[in-house]
Amino acid sequence: MKITAKVKPGSKKYSVEKTGDNEYILRVKEKAIEGEANKAAVKLLGEHFGIPRSRFSILKGHKSRNKIITIT
Repeated sequence: MKITAKVKPGSKKYSVEKTGDNEYILRVKEKAIEGEANKAAVKLLGEHFGIPRSRFSILKGHKSRNKIITIT
């Protein structure tokens, strides 16, 4: 399954907002330094879906706010 996510780093709280079919806005507290926001986004999705973090991988957008993430 592929999902499209827009990550907003540096937010005041963590949240997951569904904006469409397989489209989400993820708000994370971590800054986009050395991949910290990416790690937090994957952790947040894992908690949201109840799936281990190891099953998520970022296909596109490692250095962008817009990401394509797969769930295996």
